[in-house]
Amino acid sequence: MDRKMANRKLIRLSQLKSKLAAENLEEIDWVTFGVILKKVTPQSTNNGRTFSIWRLNDLRDLSQCVSLFLFGDVHKEHWKTEQGTV
Repeated sequence: MDRKMANRKLIRLSQLKSKLAAENLEEIDWVTFGVILKKVTPQSTNNGRTFSIWRLNDLRDLSQCVSLFLFGDVHKEHWKTEQGTV
Protein backbone atom coordinates (compact mmCIF):
# COMPACT_ATOMS: atom_id res chain seq x y z
CA MET A 1 0.00 0.00 0.00
CA ASP A 2 2.87 2.37 0.76
CA ARG A 3 4.20 1.87 -2.76
CA LYS A 4 0.79 2.50 -4.33
CA MET A 5 0.27 5.66 -2.25
CA ALA A 6 3.73 7.14 -2.89
CA ASN A 7 3.40 10.76 -4.10
CA ARG A 8 -0.38 10.66 -3.80
CA LYS A 9 -2.66 12.55 -1.46
CA LEU A 10 -5.41 10.72 0.44
CA ILE A 11 -8.69 12.62 0.53
CA ARG A 12 -11.45 11.07 2.60
CA LEU A 13 -14.86 10.90 0.94
CA SER A 14 -16.31 12.92 3.82
CA GLN A 15 -13.79 15.69 3.00
CA LEU A 16 -14.26 15.61 -0.76
CA LYS A 17 -16.84 18.40 -1.02
CA SER A 18 -14.76 20.86 1.01
CA LYS A 19 -11.55 19.88 -0.80
CA LEU A 20 -13.19 20.42 -4.19
CA ALA A 21 -14.21 23.92 -3.08
CA ALA A 22 -10.79 24.81 -1.65
CA GLU A 23 -8.29 23.11 -3.99
CA ASN A 24 -7.83 22.41 -7.68
CA LEU A 25 -7.80 18.63 -7.47
CA GLU A 26 -7.11 18.30 -11.19
CA GLU A 27 -3.52 19.34 -10.45
CA ILE A 28 -3.03 16.82 -7.63
CA ASP A 29 -2.55 13.04 -7.80
CA TRP A 30 -5.11 12.04 -5.18
CA VAL A 31 -7.00 8.92 -4.14
CA THR A 32 -10.00 8.14 -2.02
CA PHE A 33 -11.52 5.01 -0.52
CA GLY A 34 -15.16 4.23 0.00
CA VAL A 35 -17.45 1.47 1.16
CA ILE A 36 -20.50 0.63 -0.93
CA LEU A 37 -23.35 1.36 1.50
CA LYS A 38 -26.19 0.98 -0.97
CA LYS A 39 -26.67 -0.20 -4.54
CA VAL A 40 -29.65 0.85 -6.61
CA THR A 41 -31.06 -1.80 -8.94
CA PRO A 42 -29.49 -1.24 -12.39
CA GLN A 43 -31.40 1.36 -14.42
CA SER A 44 -31.77 2.02 -18.14
CA THR A 45 -31.25 5.33 -19.89
CA ASN A 46 -33.70 6.61 -22.52
CA ASN A 47 -31.50 5.10 -25.24
CA GLY A 48 -31.52 1.66 -23.56
CA ARG A 49 -28.05 1.68 -21.98
CA THR A 50 -27.87 0.14 -18.52
CA PHE A 51 -26.10 1.81 -15.58
CA SER A 52 -25.71 1.39 -11.83
CA ILE A 53 -25.67 3.83 -8.94
CA TRP A 54 -23.68 3.16 -5.78
CA ARG A 55 -23.83 5.17 -2.54
CA LEU A 56 -20.33 5.35 -1.06
CA ASN A 57 -19.13 6.44 2.36
CA ASP A 58 -15.83 6.44 4.28
CA LEU A 59 -17.54 5.37 7.55
CA ARG A 60 -16.40 8.56 9.30
CA ASP A 61 -19.63 10.51 8.79
CA LEU A 62 -22.59 8.44 7.62
CA SER A 63 -24.48 11.59 6.61
CA GLN A 64 -21.81 12.35 3.94
CA CYS A 65 -22.34 9.99 0.99
CA VAL A 66 -21.16 10.17 -2.59
CA SER A 67 -23.22 8.77 -5.45
CA LEU A 68 -21.14 6.98 -8.06
CA PHE A 69 -22.72 6.32 -11.46
CA LEU A 70 -21.29 3.38 -13.42
CA PHE A 71 -21.81 3.31 -17.20
CA GLY A 72 -20.57 1.24 -20.14
CA ASP A 73 -17.75 -1.23 -19.56
CA VAL A 74 -17.38 -0.16 -15.91
CA HIS A 75 -21.01 -1.05 -15.26
CA LYS A 76 -20.68 -4.37 -17.12
CA GLU A 77 -17.57 -5.33 -15.16
CA HIS A 78 -18.63 -4.21 -11.67
CA TRP A 79 -22.44 -4.20 -11.37
CA LYS A 80 -22.42 -7.43 -9.33
CA THR A 81 -20.02 -6.01 -6.71
CA GLU A 82 -21.56 -6.57 -3.27
CA GLN A 83 -22.62 -3.94 -0.76
CA GLY A 84 -20.00 -3.56 1.94
CA THR A 85 -17.13 -3.86 -0.54
CA VAL A 86 -14.33 -1.30 -0.20
